[in-house]
Amino acid sequence: MAEGTKVEIGFGIGQVLSVKLTADELADLRKAVEAGSGWHDVRTQEGSVALNLATVVFIRVDDGAHSIGFAG
Repeated sequence: MAEGTKVEIGFGIGQVLSVKLTADELADLRKAVEAGSGWHDVRTQEGSVALNLATVVFIRVDDGAHSIGFAG
């Protein structure tokens, strides 16, 4: 699998799942969450994950803008 973007998927019970997704997988996940309930399989760099879409409350995408030290 190509290099992915760090994505956190939040659930209504307070848990967060951190995975790395390709741009295509992220787009597919967003479409599935928008469509509603049911199960959706997500292929990550670590393996496959089956998500119950009725329990997903947020998707956080890492923008990659991290810095170390002082800015100025």
